[in-house]
Amino acid sequence: LALEEAEKCQPTPTAFCVGCVLVTRWPTVHDKPIILARGYSRELPGNTHAEANALAKAVSSCEELSEVFTSSTPGAVDIHELLKHTDVYTTMEPCSIRTSGLAPCADALIAVGVRRCFIGVGEPDDFVKCEGADKLRKGGIEVIWLKGLENECLTVARRGHQESS
Repeated sequence: LALEEAEKCQPTPTAFCVGCVLVTRWPTVHDKPIILARGYSRELPGNTHAEANALAKAVSSCEELSEVFTSSTPGAVDIHELLKHTDVYTTMEPCSIRTSGLAPCADALIAVGVRRCFIGVGEPDDFVKCEGADKLRKGGIEVIWLKGLENECLTVARRGHQESS
């Protein structure tokens, strides 16, 4: 699903096309996974990244999300509590530094306290040296590298980039 999100991204030669899906396993819903939000790079205004967009969409849809959980959970469900039970699936390692000066995605994921982050491929050094996975681990988030998707994730990520000669 994260790769499908990355495919929606408008390619640009100066950034990667990344997709992200936030999935929660709320304990009172029999541990059934529920998609909180999806996002892709540059989906929302302001040079935004996939993880930041998915988080923003999850927070903005908390009223609709609350309805999903109301039948099995007494009282309103707090989005920040949901995020603590959330796994992040992303096609590329969340950024640890932004050349634009915007907040890095690794910092945003740590701030909301997601549980785990499944990563399709490490961010290549094309633009910056990324240390997102290390930052996540140090922030208490379990990092899981998905093996076998690296080439597919990089191919999608680099759409719009010129081939090196």
